[in-house]
Amino acid sequence: MKEQQNIADTPVKHHLISFWKWLLLSVPIGVLVGCASAFFLWSLNWATDYRESHLWLIALLPLGGFIIGLTYHYFGESVVKGNNLLLEEMHSPKKIIPFRMAPLVLFGTLATHFFGGSAGREGTAVQMGGAIADRFTKWFRLEDTDRKVVLIMGISAGFASVFGTPLAGAVFAVEVMMIGKVRYKALLPSFAVAYIADWACELWNIGHTHYSIPFVPDVTTEGLLYTLLCGILFGIAALLFSKAIHFFGAQFKKHISYPPLRPVIGGVVIALAVWALSTTKYIGLGVPTIVESFSVSEPPYAFLLKLLLTTFTLGASFKGGEVTPLFFIGATLGSALFMVVPLPLALLAGMGFVAVFSGATNTPVACTLMGIELFGLEAAGYLAVACAVAYLFSGHTGIYSSQVIGGPKQLILDRIKNKKQV
Repeated sequence: MKEQQNIADTPVKHHLISFWKWLLLSVPIGVLVGCASAFFLWSLNWATDYRESHLWLIALLPLGGFIIGLTYHYFGESVVKGNNLLLEEMHSPKKIIPFRMAPLVLFGTLATHFFGGSAGREGTAVQMGGAIADRFTKWFRLEDTDRKVVLIMGISAGFASVFGTPLAGAVFAVEVMMIGKVRYKALLPSFAVAYIADWACELWNIGHTHYSIPFVPDVTTEGLLYTLLCGILFGIAALLFSKAIHFFGAQFKKHISYPPLRPVIGGVVIALAVWALSTTKYIGLGVPTIVESFSVSEPPYAFLLKLLLTTFTLGASFKGGEVTPLFFIGATLGSALFMVVPLPLALLAGMGFVAVFSGATNTPVACTLMGIELFGLEAAGYLAVACAVAYLFSGHTGIYSSQVIGGPKQLILDRIKNKKQV
């Protein structure tokens, strides 16, 4: 009680000092991370276009995997955990994130896409953002409590600039830390750095993909019931993705003791799968298919093929993110549901786009905001319900194994927990 009174009596000048401190730190962090994301997006576009023009490169995916594996084995052992390392440092600060994380994940992701792996880009931007932001901890000798905020700022800047969604990026950074709890202290710097990073990225004329939901029906009881049903399916898809990525990762570690060989074996399997499928639709980012999902009903198996190829690619220790593949999985699943659900095709694709992401990362608020930023405010009601339901039905397993459970998702579990404590 006394401690709360002391906090309440904090002089206004201390709040002003804190405000200006974080605002001033947001500028260099945002500019640096935004520029890094711009270079990454430009490089990724080049790598994707070159691969699609020279499909024989996919046959070299095992070689590319071996190079990635060797690079991390000899130079990146301290940063191989990726996003999970950032989360661990936020929860239990130990040492500054090695700056080598940024160039290593950049190289690894570009190589993965260049040779035909199925991966995303969010993880790369977030890791580059965290590594860059943590330099300021060292330079200014910040305390652990301030360092947590700095790492959140790095995540926010990376996410916001790579997707062009500053609102979602800012909330994602504070929401992803702990399931069921939000660190409000970091909200202001997270928002500030997100907008600055997005602005810095746009200065380089790096465009982001535009999506559209041309028609959104009025919210009705029937529409909400169908949205609830779809949300459950999106949550199950997110759960399958999370389980699969952890399963494949565990199997590779169990059966292949020498880390550089894991992406070699994985590369052979993926290259053969692409050859058997006779299409590159399910490798890389898959953005053309995501866009197509908003106007064309995709086959029911599309989301499952992308889920398997992506989780196998990342489980084999190739580099990249999970989020864009989650967009693919959600959008194609929503698009396929158009055959049985009487809601507009584009709306179903948009709901799946953000809802599967919500379930896999346990960030329903950030995903709802992302949907509003990408698709417009008109669809907010449907998007929010789909994200919330997917979040509830994806369980407590997510793609980030270091994510801490701050509280159970369902009220019934909370009551059971309280009774046990009594």
